[in-house]
Amino acid sequence: MSSAGLLESFPATPALSCRDVRVSFRDNEVVCGVDLELAPGEWLGIIGPNGAGKSTLLRSIVGLADFLGTVALGDGRVPGAVDVALVPQFPVLPKGMTVAEYVLLGRTAHLGWLARESQADREIVSSVLHRLELSAFAERFVSTLSGGEAQQVVVARALAQQCPVLLLDEPTSALDVGHQVSVLELVDDLRRTEGLSVLAAMHDLSAAGRFADRLILIDHGRIVSHGTPPEVLQSDLLSTVYATPLTVQSIDGDLVVLPAPRRRTNPKKEIS
Repeated sequence: MSSAGLLESFPATPALSCRDVRVSFRDNEVVCGVDLELAPGEWLGIIGPNGAGKSTLLRSIVGLADFLGTVALGDGRVPGAVDVALVPQFPVLPKGMTVAEYVLLGRTAHLGWLARESQADREIVSSVLHRLELSAFAERFVSTLSGGEAQQVVVARALAQQCPVLLLDEPTSALDVGHQVSVLELVDDLRRTEGLSVLAAMHDLSAAGRFADRLILIDHGRIVSHGTPPEVLQSDLLSTVYATPLTVQSIDGDLVVLPAPRRRTNPKKEIS
């Protein structure tokens, strides 16, 4: 679908919009004129192979990568730290800081100059840790966490920031299946109950199809498909973009993307 076609389908007052966003590293353009809009309370998934430009696009939105084009909130403002929170793919966890202290950093954007965290801020942190089943980790140093535990804590910090827009960059890549579902369902619950808008780069195509309202498929920095999960998760298209045979099946109403069955050869018969 062309950029013009995408724009025609966008809501009149989006939570976040990108117009002709371009990012180049040296002479290599890695995000090539991306247009998208995120509706209030929507989950918009970004899928595509490694190196497609998903993470770079998210970093551009929060000002961590230089770009050309426009990124704006629904009222036209450039997003700030109280508007958009990012869960990065490779977070930096400072040594000597406890989980509670790290998650409390999410409240920094809401504090005035030289202000200290209030009891209300600490209660928000406590609530988020409880919802993510991390209360028992509150006094542990972040440097002692496993990869999956650390990823949950980074999600907790972003949720404690209480921004209306949440950007997720592969938020469950280090989590086991049970915690993957727990984190994604919590985010989904927050968007449904509190109007949180979610823009998520996701490697797990089945999870993307399950949780996202719409999907954008990016390849080599360009949008090659956009629409509902059934419209985008097409086996022929995915096989081409991911350069491997894939199948898409519907199981209990959810789309599941799987590698195509291997061709098996008959074992050689024993020679008597």
